[in-house]
Amino acid sequence: MKRLVSKEEQERLRKKNQWTVGLILVFLMVASTLGFAIQSNLGSSGAGNENPSKLTYNGFEFTNANGFWVFGNFVFRYNPEETPDIGSGLSNIEEYRGKPVYIQSENEVAGAEAYVNLAQVAERVQEACIENGGVCVEGLPVKTCSDNFVIIREKEASSISQVDGCVYIEGEKEDLVKLVDQFLFKILGIR
Repeated sequence: MKRLVSKEEQERLRKKNQWTVGLILVFLMVASTLGFAIQSNLGSSGAGNENPSKLTYNGFEFTNANGFWVFGNFVFRYNPEETPDIGSGLSNIEEYRGKPVYIQSENEVAGAEAYVNLAQVAERVQEACIENGGVCVEGLPVKTCSDNFVIIREKEASSISQVDGCVYIEGEKEDLVKLVDQFLFKILGIR
């Protein structure tokens, strides 16, 4: 038979259970964060690791974190030593600061790399279509080279060029992310 319990006793037990569950959740969150930090440190400095945990290039320090190269708030898949040194005459990062930037990309990963990094300085970054550029997804704005526009597309030969406000990043599918990183290194003044 079940024991009768007063309302006050029920409330006290409920609060005690809530505190217990809360403390367990806090412990799990702290423990998982510490575990992740320890694992990350061991993974980046362990023996036999192909990627060093830090790289200094032209006076800029990059940190390898979980397979990505981090410089300040910017995150890259490749470091400057791994990208081809192409592209000249590009605007610097100040041309993108506080202004909208539009991206049209034939490669999702390369487009995301540009999006994430340009979003650090731009007013906003959004997908768009270039005027007279062929097929356009319905609902996307149509922009011209008078806007800050990054166009990433597949071509046989690798190149990074700028015409007015349009930057063309072109190359083979497997090289597009490297080329986007190279573009970012150029406009940041790293290369």
